[in-house]
Amino acid sequence: MGYEVLAPQGQFFGKVFAFPARVYYEDTDAGGVVFYANYLRFAERARTEFIRALGVNQHEALQAEEMCGFMVRGINIEYKAPAILDDLLSITCEVMNLSGARLEMKQEIYCHDKLLVSMTVQLAYVSLNKKRPIRIPEALVKKIESLA
Repeated sequence: MGYEVLAPQGQFFGKVFAFPARVYYEDTDAGGVVFYANYLRFAERARTEFIRALGVNQHEALQAEEMCGFMVRGINIEYKAPAILDDLLSITCEVMNLSGARLEMKQEIYCHDKLLVSMTVQLAYVSLNKKRPIRIPEALVKKIESLA
């Protein structure tokens, strides 16, 4: 017998999207703090939910004739303080720049009011069939621009 439960979801606060996550044992290293690479996983989940909250079905985009989606092109990350087991985190996403096939996003990870991690992520919208960047669809651009 299955149980229907709700998946974690974030919400918009103006143009900033915030997504909740809990730190589990599997997220930590031998010192009991979140392993540095796992912050990238938290950020990826938040970006995925950001797109979902805009009403975009990423699965459909991947199944379409012109398979496409966002790929990380570059990232600059600064670790300010560690998260530990059972911390409740808030991961934010804020679009800083949008043009052509490029999207630049600021992401921050907080535990309560304490900033733990700050990053700038450069994304490219890519045709997976052609293995090259393509323009972000106008419908998605309009949804993102409507946040401002």
